[in-house]
Amino acid sequence: MNKRAFIKTFGLGIGALPLTSFITDSALNQSLLLPAPLKTGDKVGLISPSAATGERIEFQFAQEALEALGLEVVLGEHLKKRRGHLAGTDEERASDLNRMFEDKSVKAVICIRGGSGAARILPLINYDSIKKNPKPLLGYSDITALHNAIHTKTGLITFHGPNGSGSWNSFNVNQFEQIFFNQGMLTFENEQSKGDELIVKQNRIQTLYPGVVRGKILGGNLTVLTALSGTPYLPDFTDSILFIEDISEDPYKIDRMMSTLLLNGTLSKVKGFIFGQCTNCTPGGGYGSLTLDDILDDYILPLNIPAFKGAMIGHIPKQFIIPVGAEVEMDAEAGTFTMLYPIFKD
Repeated sequence: MNKRAFIKTFGLGIGALPLTSFITDSALNQSLLLPAPLKTGDKVGLISPSAATGERIEFQFAQEALEALGLEVVLGEHLKKRRGHLAGTDEERASDLNRMFEDKSVKAVICIRGGSGAARILPLINYDSIKKNPKPLLGYSDITALHNAIHTKTGLITFHGPNGSGSWNSFNVNQFEQIFFNQGMLTFENEQSKGDELIVKQNRIQTLYPGVVRGKILGGNLTVLTALSGTPYLPDFTDSILFIEDISEDPYKIDRMMSTLLLNGTLSKVKGFIFGQCTNCTPGGGYGSLTLDDILDDYILPLNIPAFKGAMIGHIPKQFIIPVGAEVEMDAEAGTFTMLYPIFKD
């Protein structure tokens, strides 16, 4: 398995508000564990809990990007290891994650890449230590396994967004600073530009079912998420807003995975649905194929819940940094979702 202006302008739909400490989400009847925000000069841990990094220069790119953000980078002991396609043994990769959470001088944990293999370390994670030392965890794609397991076991809000070796364009940098340094309460709205076209085509939102709804935002990479089905690491999706994305999956595979979410009861629990980008998910050969539109119509429209497609989430250069586990308000016609409460403790 190879898992590879939104906020219109940060003046744009974003307001920076002061934040409080621990929050009890009465609407969801669950306590959320809030991480501390970052500040310039903080130490952040760079780890590789999934696949090995193929080229040495990627380590350099990731470290330089984080340093350019004003952070001091602490490299995981086993960051550069390799075992087959994995970045070291399961024990080594889990050890780097656990140590970064245990080290009180490290203020956030950044995953250098996704790929495949994070699910293998879920039983080896020290969830009690994470509860005692809550801090931001950032990454996407295969890191979906960590987001969902950690939130399920601890209640910690983590962050689905750029990996360390990913694109640190001005959009992603601005967003990172607004969230982690300024503690902004963001409205996520696709960045759109006509370019040389007569009409806007890039980053267009498609409303599947209109409406406005509030709920805890949960999800991630569809392939990784459905692989957690039947395990103790899959969150309770009751009254949540589900977001998903994927890459290089034929539509029939997307159909199979959506069927899993239907059969395991996830789709019957959610109050809202956001589909991001499915990069390179076009029909292959054979006797024909359902389209992605067909699949979403089959599984989402019967739910009669607010839903939209096309959010800047997934394997794309510019992508939202989503606080997984936070409560948001989603507007399916506008194609937006907005943070409702502070996501950092004082």
